[in-house]
This record gives sequence, structure tokens and C-alpha cells, in this order.
Amino acid sequence: MAQAPVLVVAAHPDDEVLGCGGTIARLSAEGREVIIAIFGEGLTSRQANRKDANPAEVDALRAKARDVADLLGAKELITFGLPDNRFDTVPLLDVVKRVEGLVDQFQPSLLFTHSGGDLNIDHVVLHRAVLTATRPMTGQPVKEIYTFEVASATEWAFGQFAPPFRPGMFVDISTCLEKKVQAMELYESEAREFPHPRSASALRAIAQRWGSVVGLEAAEPFELVRQIR
Repeated sequence: MAQAPVLVVAAHPDDEVLGCGGTIARLSAEGREVIIAIFGEGLTSRQANRKDANPAEVDALRAKARDVADLLGAKELITFGLPDNRFDTVPLLDVVKRVEGLVDQFQPSLLFTHSGGDLNIDHVVLHRAVLTATRPMTGQPVKEIYTFEVASATEWAFGQFAPPFRPGMFVDISTCLEKKVQAMELYESEAREFPHPRSASALRAIAQRWGSVVGLEAAEPFELVRQIR
């Protein structure tokens, strides 16, 4: 019997890589169907007025997200184009309904999304929307929810926002780390030079650090929200 799909719910193009790119690559290689949903358009918060953003750059970023999904082996990529770093201006119900639609369409049993204690407001809104959309009522297909960290958003909150990220589940990405790094490098507008946390060197160091915590060469950390067996 085929396993149910895995759904990755991310706020911005590159969050899926930073949060669980190695895990996506590993699960895909093992035969799991992985669906990536990116809710925000990215980039437009770099202008004071969203309308001043270059539409061609936004479209190019979306195209990069499709290249990344292909590289990681995801079965499908869904994008919604919500305003970058302005999710708090969108009615929460509208975000919830989008998540509910994904759950209804793909019937995932396992879901990965953002930590609720991140510095980035879009991550926080999406975290709450996911928990609302996947309430454990009769017939809810999502049985496991894990949150991930995003370099330059989770740690930069310095534990000041609840809930702080406290991982207890770790995925061995020793064989997938370089694919994660390669995927991030496809996001040329989002990658940075060391010592920025989104640099290739920092991503390797982060994965190796978490790996060392649990006796692995490289790992991605996750916090369990809910598991029903």
C-alpha cells in the first residue's frame, strides 16, 4: 500500500530549502511523494511599497522555486503569491482556507511547516494557519506535524517569542546535504556570503552541528507538534 503524501508548507521561496531541503530530498529518494506549497511571493518587502517591486524579479523567483522543487525531487509545487512579509495584512481565515484546500486535495499524513516563535511575521501567521487548518477532528488526514527552523529567522528571534524552537526529532541528511546547499544556491537573490546564516558554508555548519548533537554527520532538526498513531 502506497504511503500518503508529505506536505511542506513554507512562507517564502527558499524557506522550504532552509527548513527541510535535505529531508525533502531524502524522502523523495525513498519514494515518498512530497508536495511543496509556498504561500508568499518573496522579494516585494524590499520596497516600502509593494507596487514598486519588479514583477519580472518576482516571476523569476517563482521559476527558481520550480527548479528547486525539481532538484529536490518533489512531486508538485504550489504557489499562492501572498504579499511578502505582509501576511499579517491578510485575513487569517484566507490563509487557513488555502491550507485546508491543500489538505483536502492531497490528503497528506505528514506535514512540515514553520516554527511559531520565528522573527518573521509570515512564518508566525502560517504556523497558526496550519494548526487551525489541521485540527484533529474525525477524518483529518494529517497525523504528524513537525516545525522547522529557518536560518536568519528562527535563531534571530533569540528565543524571545513563544514558542521557542526546541527540536526533538532529527533527520539524517548526510547523503543529501550537498543537494540542500545546491538548491539554496539556485536562489541567487536569497543566498548570501558567509558569515550570513544563508551562506553555503553556514548551511553546512548548521547541519553538521545538529548532526553532532545526535551522532550523525549532518541532520535537520524538527519540533513535534502532534503525532497520532
